[in-house]
Amino acid sequence: MRLTSTSIKDGHPIHERYALGVADPEQHIKLGQNLSPQISWENLPEGTASLVLICHDPDAPSKPDDVNQEGREVPGDLARVDFYHWVLVDIDPKLEELREAEFSQGVTPHGKKGPDAPRNCRQGLNNYTEWFTGDSEMEGHYYGYDGPCPPWNDSITHRYIFTLYALDIPRCPVEGSFGALEVLKAIKGHILAKDSITCTYSLNPRFKQ
Repeated sequence: MRLTSTSIKDGHPIHERYALGVADPEQHIKLGQNLSPQISWENLPEGTASLVLICHDPDAPSKPDDVNQEGREVPGDLARVDFYHWVLVDIDPKLEELREAEFSQGVTPHGKKGPDAPRNCRQGLNNYTEWFTGDSEMEGHYYGYDGPCPPWNDSITHRYIFTLYALDIPRCPVEGSFGALEVLKAIKGHILAKDSITCTYSLNPRFKQ
């Protein structure tokens, strides 16, 4: 099985058009195009009944103390945690691809609707749901794809891992609102194969994309 994409390339920086946050010389960060990338696949194992796509950043700071604070930098040795950007289930293997911008075009304040998604898929909540808690202009339930927006003062470049899972069941056994952790637990024992593309992204002006 092989995960492919015309939008992102393994081991390379992700283009800012797929990011929720892009660099701004005056405010450090501004909202980006936030387009969902094109995703396709080939050589699926026999018996594949559905696909699941999950994108996560394993480099999110475990503590917010220094995040986006003037005159400070998020230390590289700070413990890091997963931040999930895209959870999509019930993908029909016969579709062959998810088109660029099909699942996200721009940033939707308070979050996109869900869990129903294009192509008869279902989309889960991403971690911007928690991140924007308490922000009156942005707080809400963030379903589907919302791209990278790492701290502009982080001392490390973040990785974004897009993983496609081939399942032996036609429908992911989760109901209602769900996130990546619920999906990963539900598909355990049903994974026939998986493949990943890892990209990088930084908003720190010290790093060149």
